[in-house]
Amino acid sequence: MKTPKRIEPLVEAGLVDEVIRPLMSGKEAEVFVVRCGTELRCAKVYKEANKRSFRQAAVYQEGRKVRNSRDARAMTKGTKYGRKGQEDSWQNAEVAALFHLAGAGVRVPKPYDFLEGVLLMELVTDEEGDAAPRLNDVDLHPEDAREFHAFMIEEVVKMLCAGLVHGDLSEFNVLLGPEGPVIIDLPQAVDAAGNNHAFTMLERDVGNMSAYFGQFAPELKYSKYAKEMWALYEEGKLTPASKLTGEFADPEEDADVDAVLNEIKAALADEARRQALLNAEDAPKGEEPPPPWMQ
Repeated sequence: MKTPKRIEPLVEAGLVDEVIRPLMSGKEAEVFVVRCGTELRCAKVYKEANKRSFRQAAVYQEGRKVRNSRDARAMTKGTKYGRKGQEDSWQNAEVAALFHLAGAGVRVPKPYDFLEGVLLMELVTDEEGDAAPRLNDVDLHPEDAREFHAFMIEEVVKMLCAGLVHGDLSEFNVLLGPEGPVIIDLPQAVDAAGNNHAFTMLERDVGNMSAYFGQFAPELKYSKYAKEMWALYEEGKLTPASKLTGEFADPEEDADVDAVLNEIKAALADEARRQALLNAEDAPKGEEPPPPWMQ
């Protein structure tokens, strides 16, 4: 096929020899199957900001480092230079996350190069050599669902130990290769320690996995892995080898005795006023009812 204009710099740099075919078009990028020497890989071409349906929400960008104060000011003001900086930061986030997570042993597509807004990475295939399906396109036996769910929980733990939360993990962002699930689409990955919304995103990611696999193994819907792993993470005890149970008892808050007593007093006072009004209504006209403490 004709080489898309955005991939031409990779051809000129000798990184890509031929564009074979389009693979998919998503909310943030288009992906093509390309030939690099004797290997087939995929080239992820990020869409321009005004052509994406996925918005760079501030909650995802919180905690991300900016090169210098000038860039930070430009991004805050929304200048042309600032918007370009935000765009570069958004794309670089996935590249950095892929290299970082691959190094940490998380099962993600192996990244090779990033040039002119195009990410060159491993093409994940199935046993026949075709592009691997997404989880949402697969029906699973209960035993497979339990196995894959356990594997995904282990991968989420590895990610958290590496300091990252996916932020948009679902059955649409996981491929099923011959060796099991492969996590994809990471431009919204957040810094677990630097983002105040990290736990909320982690809980949503883990919840999405439990809900999906729970379609085939219903007991998975009731697991509490997110709270369990986050508690260990906050205590500095979480490791890739941590054995989780999926159970977590929320700590009971100590009772505020003074607050309880005040509520009781307020309730008694309200009841006394109510009784006084009732007595006033029942008393003969011209006769004042006795106060509540004399009744």
